[in-house]
Amino acid sequence: MGHHHGHSHGHGHSHSHTNNKKALLWSFILIASFMVVEVIGGLLTNSLALLSDAGHMLSDAAALGLSFFAIKLGERKASSTKTFGYKRFEIIAAALNGLTLILISFYIFFEAYHRFLNPPEVQSVGMLSISVTGLLVNIVAAWILMSGDKDDNLNVKSAFLHVIGDMLGSVGAIIAALMIMFFGWGLADPIASIIVAILIMISGWRVIRETFHVLMEGTPRHLDLDIIRKSLQSIPHVRDVHDVHTWSLTSELPMFSCHISMEAEGNHDQILHQAQTILHDEFHIEHSTIQVEHIEKGCPSKHGTCN
Repeated sequence: MGHHHGHSHGHGHSHSHTNNKKALLWSFILIASFMVVEVIGGLLTNSLALLSDAGHMLSDAAALGLSFFAIKLGERKASSTKTFGYKRFEIIAAALNGLTLILISFYIFFEAYHRFLNPPEVQSVGMLSISVTGLLVNIVAAWILMSGDKDDNLNVKSAFLHVIGDMLGSVGAIIAALMIMFFGWGLADPIASIIVAILIMISGWRVIRETFHVLMEGTPRHLDLDIIRKSLQSIPHVRDVHDVHTWSLTSELPMFSCHISMEAEGNHDQILHQAQTILHDEFHIEHSTIQVEHIEKGCPSKHGTCN
């Protein structure tokens, strides 16, 4: 019987990691700079749509900064006390970003409620010019983040959703400003805010749900354990695959472990090599731990059986 641990990182992962850092850093600088302008503009024009958008932009800056810090922290090497290093902090950062999206939504709902009761005067021209500028800034920030790995990296995805939510906020503020400018409809301001808040809340909930799945060591959504087990059982002289576990350290680093029972005539090293090749080539699992045992001797568990 034997035990093997395999771990490899390709050039593609390193390239994606570098792109993520650059995208987050430049987006942070852009968003943080304009946030100051939008806060001042929201106060001067007395627009909730602008102030809520500025509040969301503040969370964007914090989210982007936190995401960038998480990636930098994740670069620290593993130690005897943290054998996986600090990569899991990227998921924690994504969860915090998702939570702030929810909290911001509740705050916008609260402010909008009071504005329905007592609609204030809003300077539509100033509101329109600032919100248009905000939209352009968010479009640039979203374009920068698209150069990162927003589809597979939850940390970058959560930051990207912050920016998209802010972009929607700018669109809502523009529509509200036009409604006030041409029709004098002051309620357009809180109504636009509520619509944006609902969209932000949906995005936040999706991020929290995905990060919770990762933190609970759930099976990565792109992997099917039954298919993996059948592929490993197709190896010659493999009788059974059991005690199978798969989880992810971060959204882009799946982990895998299992026990493989082989027949007496099987070659331990050959089976181990084939199993590692299948996991890497077919399922893109680069970090796996496999225990190979002879079927007649059974699993060497202290409890007499494996899970």
